Amino acid sequence: MVYTAHHPPTPDREDLRARIPGWGVDLDPRDRPSVPRERFDPDATGAHWDLPPQQPERVPRERSIEHSRLTPVFGTSAPLHGPSGALRRLAYRRFSEGRAAHWLILLGADRVDATLAHLASFATLHPDNPVTQTGIRAELTHGGLASRTGTTRVDTRHAWMDPILVGGPWVLGAAVVTRAVRALPRRR
Repeated sequence: MVYTAHHPPTPDREDLRARIPGWGVDLDPRDRPSVPRERFDPDATGAHWDLPPQQPERVPRERSIEHSRLTPVFGTSAPLHGPSGALRRLAYRRFSEGRAAHWLILLGADRVDATLAHLASFATLHPDNPVTQTGIRAELTHGGLASRTGTTRVDTRHAWMDPILVGGPWVLGAAVVTRAVRALPRRR
């Protein structure tokens, strides 16, 4: 009956207060502890300053083409570097943040950065371990398949391709290295 034109009459406050225990306890402003903070002032922002001082930009930073300047404070802990940094600069220089191309280039830059980090790990004493660091072992020992069957989880639709996407590059890389090592004696 609520969604029809014949809406029942709205009961008055006293009727609701008599019928429902605790109804309307916050109607009286004196009963609300937050009333002093509930002043309606549309011009107040709650900030105690006009604009913070601008952080110096020692190295050129990426910025959206929609904005004429950087925010007053910005992060510098992970400066852009290498091919992934070039892709990120391209995304910010050429495309608006409202365009899919901007975000797809940023996603691609993340993949390039991850791939280069994996490759760089082979030059160290502790290279990446694809079995433990990609979650393959946890899938086998902690009920990975059982947690996806008989449920309404959305990720079950792409679960079949996860081993290919996660383990595939490692298998392909191992095959390339094996082939290269086998080809060395033939060249000599």
